Amino acid sequence: MPRGPKRPPAVADFSGRTAIVTGAGGEIGRAACLGLARLGARVLAVDLNEAGARETVEEIASEGGEAVAMAADVSSEADAAAFVGRAVSLWGRLDVLINNAGWQGPVTPLTTCTVEDFDRVMAINVRGVFLGMKHALPAIARQGGAVVNTASLGSYVATRNLSPYTASKHAVMGLTKTAALEVARQGVRVNAVCPGPVDTPLLREIETQQANGDFEGLRRKRTASIPTGRYAQPAEVADLMIYLASDRAAHITGQGIHINGGAYAA
Repeated sequence: MPRGPKRPPAVADFSGRTAIVTGAGGEIGRAACLGLARLGARVLAVDLNEAGARETVEEIASEGGEAVAMAADVSSEADAAAFVGRAVSLWGRLDVLINNAGWQGPVTPLTTCTVEDFDRVMAINVRGVFLGMKHALPAIARQGGAVVNTASLGSYVATRNLSPYTASKHAVMGLTKTAALEVARQGVRVNAVCPGPVDTPLLREIETQQANGDFEGLRRKRTASIPTGRYAQPAEVADLMIYLASDRAAHITGQGIHINGGAYAA
C-alpha cells in the first residue's frame, strides 16, 4: 500500500517558492501576502488597484521580504496570462496561487438586480477564479503546489438580496472541486476557504446598505448569532489560506474549509 510523503516540518516553509495572490490590496489578500513572505515565499501581489498592491509590497519590503506589485483585472484572460507569466519570468517557477479577488455586488432583491451588476459579479468572482487556474495550473504542475480559492459561507447558504454573490460563490466551489480532480495526479492541490463574516471594509459596506440606519444594531444582532460571538479577522482567514497552500496540507484537496466561528454548525 502506498505510503504518504515524509511528514513536513511543524512550521510551514515557503523558502524558494513563488506565490501569486490576487486581491492583494484588500485586507485578507494583504494578510496572505505578508504571511507567505514571512515564511520565505516570493510574492506577486496582484490587484486591480495598483496603489493597494504597492502598499502591500512596501509592507513586505519593510520586513525584509521579496515581493512585486502588479495591476491586473482578474476577469481579463490577457491579464491572467500576464500575471502568471510575470511570476514565472521573475522567479522561474510558480508554486502557489491564491485566487482572492472578489466583489459582493449590490445589495438588492433579485428582481431589481441589473444584468450589468450580475455580469460584473460573475466576471470577477467566477471568471477570475477560472482564468487564474487555467493559466496557473500548468506552471504549478511543473513541480507541484497548491491553489487556494476564496469561496464563502455563501457557497453553502444563501443571503437574501445578494443573489449574484451567492450564485458566484456556489460556482467557485464547483470550479474548486473540478480542478482538484483534474490535477491531483500532477501533484497539485486545489482547495477553497469559506469564510463567514470577516471584519473588513467590504463587509462594512454591505452591512451599511442593509442596516436601515442602525449599523451598530445590525452588527450586534449578527455577532450574537455566531457561537464565538464575533466576526473573523482578515489574518485568521489568511492563516487558513497559508496552511492549505503549505506542505502541511499535503493530503487535503477538493475541499471547502469553513472559518466562521461555528456559524454553519448552528
